[in-house]
Amino acid sequence: MTAPNELRLLPWSGPDGKSCYLSTNDRGGYVSRLADNIEALQLGSATDLLEQASETLNDQDATLDEMRRLAKELTGALRDVLRVATSRGHLLAVSEPREPAY
Repeated sequence: MTAPNELRLLPWSGPDGKSCYLSTNDRGGYVSRLADNIEALQLGSATDLLEQASETLNDQDATLDEMRRLAKELTGALRDVLRVATSRGHLLAVSEPREPAY
């Protein structure tokens, strides 16, 4: 998951809300496995929430409070998924494509 001497962004924040990182070469260590399991839970929860969001958005009788709750939960899930993507190094570049150097 991480190259030697590279810090891994963990899927949780510290008590002050700052990011937590792991420095290890042991991908099978306790904290690495714990982080992998939590990331899997976060991705699974996001998948479930996406299905729930589709149902709620298709419900003509959904209340404003239900929509607000959904938006809050989706925001949290998106934050988690982005953290997982960053941790795994799969964050898409948003910059313009570079022209090749000749």
